[in-house]
Amino acid sequence: MRSRPLGRTGPQVSEVGFGAWAIGGNAHGNSYGPTDDRESIAAARRAVDLGVNFFDTADVYGWGHSEELLGEALQDCRDEVYLATKVGGDFYHGGVRMNFDPGYVAFALDRSLKRLRTDRVDLYQLHNPPAEMMADPATYEVLEALKSENKIAHYGVSVHEPAEALLCLDSGKPEVVQVPFSLFRQEWINEFLGEARRSGIGVIAREPLGNGFLTGKIRSDAKFPPGDIRHHWPPTMIAARAAAASHLAFLARPDRTLAQAALRFVLAFPEISVTIPGAKTVAQVEENVTATNAPPLTEAEIREARTLHAKDFGL
Repeated sequence: MRSRPLGRTGPQVSEVGFGAWAIGGNAHGNSYGPTDDRESIAAARRAVDLGVNFFDTADVYGWGHSEELLGEALQDCRDEVYLATKVGGDFYHGGVRMNFDPGYVAFALDRSLKRLRTDRVDLYQLHNPPAEMMADPATYEVLEALKSENKIAHYGVSVHEPAEALLCLDSGKPEVVQVPFSLFRQEWINEFLGEARRSGIGVIAREPLGNGFLTGKIRSDAKFPPGDIRHHWPPTMIAARAAAASHLAFLARPDRTLAQAALRFVLAFPEISVTIPGAKTVAQVEENVTATNAPPLTEAEIREARTLHAKDFGL
């Protein structure tokens, strides 16, 4: 497993990490279908065996369940891994609402620490806060306070759009930004990565497999169970994602699956510190992690993938 610096935070992290959204299960919706807790724990432990040291979750994933599973899976190797979680989805007071009040952030961190079975979080991230908060230095005062208490080592922000990531840079505060960067979401290349490089901020690339479609295994007429975030996607959206993935099938080779090619595309950009594909099974972990040793994309393949994106994959 190759490592990269997590921006100016200093630590070296595995370039392929473990995204723990899916292992939260679908009991509360907003996930990726049914899971088996024993398999989820085995998957996280297999990732460690294969050299993964970066694990990313959020308190709202399964309403704490993802954190609980990581806490159990990683308790014997806590000091060997870099643990990241997020805050902002308040599920403690009935339903889920966004809450970034300083008191709530501190309250939620204490509960995350208990579930994760640790006394500190290596990276604490605001989970998709409103854009108006991102450029305001006052937003980060509670995180600075938690850092001074040694409850968190570093902090960052998870965002949706390049403009939001730039607002975070404007504040001069976050040490890391998490972005949805993939073959499907290439706008980051021109709109953000250059500024990220100049600022020295760490960049986490989430959803590198395009919500599973960049595995090439999801059919255009696929149906998803209740609790899966894709359950309510219109059929036209599912068909379009599957079609776009089919146009990228040329990236797969006998020694590189399409999923591995999708990860290699993200890792072709040195501004990316780590990418965090989701995994629910040991087999998925093994495919994701071995991408680090799969053949890199050629310049011609990257150029063709970027051309297809610029043309909306012919859709």
